[in-house]
Amino acid sequence: MTDWRSFPSLTALRAFAATAELRNFSQAARVLNVTHAAVAQQVRALEEQLGRPLVQREGRGVSLTADGEQLAQALGEGFGAIQRGLEALRAGEADRPVRVTLTASFAAQWLMPRLKDFWRKHPDIGLSLHPDSKVVDLHRERMDLGIRYGNGDWPGVEATYLTSARLVIAGAPSLIGDHPPTVAEMAEMDWILSRNWAEQDAYLRQLGLEPATLSSTDISNEELALAAARQGLGLVVESVALIESDVAEGRLRIVHESREKLPAYFVVTLPGPKRAAARAFLRWLNAQA
Repeated sequence: MTDWRSFPSLTALRAFAATAELRNFSQAARVLNVTHAAVAQQVRALEEQLGRPLVQREGRGVSLTADGEQLAQALGEGFGAIQRGLEALRAGEADRPVRVTLTASFAAQWLMPRLKDFWRKHPDIGLSLHPDSKVVDLHRERMDLGIRYGNGDWPGVEATYLTSARLVIAGAPSLIGDHPPTVAEMAEMDWILSRNWAEQDAYLRQLGLEPATLSSTDISNEELALAAARQGLGLVVESVALIESDVAEGRLRIVHESREKLPAYFVVTLPGPKRAAARAFLRWLNAQA
């Protein structure tokens, strides 16, 4: 096991390694972006901690003692291995696809119809979509970002508004007919509802409709619920963002819209710097909002 407490400071080791490589305090200071005095002070502190001289002045530069040569060789090998490891890691990160966690319904209904534009603009960036109805830990699952439905107040992440998730009631033209039904007429129609969806039930109750008394088929999977609604099997409650293409292409018609601003869809990321590929995807997402 490594005895970390016996190690000199990394700053002092870097200062000495740069001095040993360049044989000059001033040049070492330039590559480390510090002052000449700071480098000399760090080297002296290292000598005091080790209890032996490592460098000696020689004209405008320095030379190494026998102990200095031995330490310089060891540090050169160690820092070289660290550099190679970091370069390999960065190369791997650069090639790694952008990992995105989101629900299957949002991926299919909102993101997929738009992805052709992203790939046209960024053909060199790969995407890895991970549909999951559960909220996953971005750090543990190594996700670059997530798209979440809610109020945007999740702890430990940065949330940016993406698009409205206000609820609407929609149905197929074959079910609705030529005129949008009134609330009283909707109470007599067939429905496709999700069990245990609090926002759906609250929305219907605001209209004076009691979910438990409606003639409904329970389909909790959003993809299947939309497929049933397109076939005219009942009215459906859905986020407006997820039926944009259905409405635009005439498969569904909206008969009522909620006016609530939240919940909505948010892009969530971990605090801190982002990979270049992830930054490009985030910029593209924001442009779609």
